[in-house]
Amino acid sequence: GLNFIDLMVRQGNIDNPPKTPLVPGFECSGIVEALGDSVKGFEIGDRVMAFVNYSAWAEVVCTPVEFVYKIPDDMSFSEAAAFPMNFVTAYMMLFEVANLREGMSVLVHSAGGGVGQAVAQLCSTIPNVTVFGTASSFKHEAIKNSVTHLFDRNADYVQEVKRISTDGVDIVLDCLCGENTGKGLSLLKPLGTYILYGSSNMVTGETKSFFSFAKSWWQVEKVNPIKLYEENKVIAGFSLLNLLFKQNRGGLIKGVMDKLLNLYNNKKIKPVVDSLWALEEVKEAMQRIHDRGNIGKLILDVEKAPTPLVS
Repeated sequence: GLNFIDLMVRQGNIDNPPKTPLVPGFECSGIVEALGDSVKGFEIGDRVMAFVNYSAWAEVVCTPVEFVYKIPDDMSFSEAAAFPMNFVTAYMMLFEVANLREGMSVLVHSAGGGVGQAVAQLCSTIPNVTVFGTASSFKHEAIKNSVTHLFDRNADYVQEVKRISTDGVDIVLDCLCGENTGKGLSLLKPLGTYILYGSSNMVTGETKSFFSFAKSWWQVEKVNPIKLYEENKVIAGFSLLNLLFKQNRGGLIKGVMDKLLNLYNNKKIKPVVDSLWALEEVKEAMQRIHDRGNIGKLILDVEKAPTPLVS
C-alpha cells in the first residue's frame, strides 16, 4: 500500500528519517513463505496482510507475527494491502480517541483519499452521524454518496459548515495541518475533539524545503491552553506507526483489526482501491498521490508488469 507518509519519508519531512539505502512502505499483503521457530497460529501458504516497519515495497517481507493478520476468504490481495493503515487509523481516531457516538458530526479533510473513505464508511456504521468532507472538486461526483455534505477543498468550508450546523461539529480529523488547524478548532462544539493525524500540506514541491516546512507550521495558530479549558475543547494527535513500532501497542491494534475484519465480513466496510502499479512505476504512483489525483488507495503490485509508455 502507498500512503501519504511515504511521500513525507521520501522528502525527509518526518522525525528521525531513516538512513539510506532503504526500502519504503509500511503495509503489505501476500502469502506466508516461512515461519519463525516459535510462531503459532499461522501456516505456510496462509493469505495474510501485515504492518511492516519499512521495507514493505518488496517481493519478500519479514515482520514480527504480532503485526500479521489473516485475510478473509473473499478479500483480494489488493484490498488487503489497502486495508490496515487506512481502516485502523480511521477506527482508532473515531472510536478510541474521539468516542464517536450516535447523532454526532464529523469533519474530515481529503475525503476522497484512503483514510477519508475509511472514515466515511465507519461513520455509516453508527446511526445518524453527519459527515462533512472536503475534497478536490473533480472527485465530488465519485464520492458524493459516501459523505453527507461535501465541499471543495479550496472553498471557505468553515462558513459552509456553520451554515448547516450553526454550533459546529463534534469531531475534526485533520491530515492537512497549516492554516486548517485554527479553522478546525474554531469549528469544534463544546466537548468536541480535534485530531491532527498528518501534515500533508508540508509535502509541497518535488524537493525537500525547510522553508516550506517551517511556513506550514508558522501558519498554525498558537493553541492557548486556557482557551481550551474555557471552551471545553479537546486537541489530540494520532500516529499509527508510532503506536505500533515505538509504543508497543500491537495488542491493542490486533483487537481493532478483529473488529474491522468483522465489519468487513458483515459487508459494512470495504477498502476502496484507486489503482494498481508495478514496482517500477512507483515514481508515477507517488506523483498521483502528490497531485491528490487518487480516490482511495494506490497499490504496488509485484506481479504487475509496467504499463508501456505510449510513444
